[in-house]
Amino acid sequence: MAEQDLSVARLFEGHVDAVAILAELGFPAPAAGERWGVWAAEPPGPGLTATATPGGWRLDGRKRYCSGASSVTHALVTACAPDGRRLFRVAVGGGGCVPVPDTWQAIGMAGSDTPDVTFEAVAAEAVGGVEAYLRRPGFEHGGIGVAACWYGGARGVANALLDSARRREPGPHSAAHLGFADIQLHAARTVLERAADEIDADPLDREGGARLRGLRARGLVEEVCTGTLTRVGRALGAEPLCHDLEHATRVGDLTVYIRQHHAERDLAELGELLARTPAGAGERS
Repeated sequence: MAEQDLSVARLFEGHVDAVAILAELGFPAPAAGERWGVWAAEPPGPGLTATATPGGWRLDGRKRYCSGASSVTHALVTACAPDGRRLFRVAVGGGGCVPVPDTWQAIGMAGSDTPDVTFEAVAAEAVGGVEAYLRRPGFEHGGIGVAACWYGGARGVANALLDSARRREPGPHSAAHLGFADIQLHAARTVLERAADEIDADPLDREGGARLRGLRARGLVEEVCTGTLTRVGRALGAEPLCHDLEHATRVGDLTVYIRQHHAERDLAELGELLARTPAGAGERS
């Protein structure tokens, strides 16, 4: 799906992530016809506050990066309660949730419908306890799901170079770019497939390898995406960026989407984690 349209894949990924979170924390699955999002970004600045009420909770404030703000029916939302950060489920169409116009200025991922949303006395139900969203094993698994979307986007970008090579004989430089991109994409797919197998074998992370696995997979896929964008751009030049709307959209979307990776911060965490891991302990993951 991401190979065809990253914005659509972002919305789909949010829904299936919500399904997984609800299952993991012991809550009912979405009903037929419902479309769910996960609004859990916590950038600096004011966010949402949660206040206990006789009937449950009330959310007030402003949430950023709310993908599907005008199309989802429900969302899982993080907010700050008096006892700490919690996850809540809300009915987006129930009133009180209002997308803020013009708060998504990027051309990339514009189709993902990701503005800020203001909350005013929105009724909410707590999903799990304090920090349950972050502490569950599936948090790391879900991060690899996002990396799978990045990978699909990179395949879509690389297809422009592959199609060009099949239409006419590529020069040696374009052929080299295509060959290297293929190697990197193959490596990324192999890592994602292995990660999927390991998650299936240990979904509750009893072996404790989820964080290491997630950092490795996301770091590799982000690097592959960055390399694919660079090599396709150098091989094809400005032509498809200026005259092929689908390709230009994919490039813009992927450029924005992979910035969910925290770059050197995540790489540094991986290095520190490896330094604390006994020799050989992280080999399976």
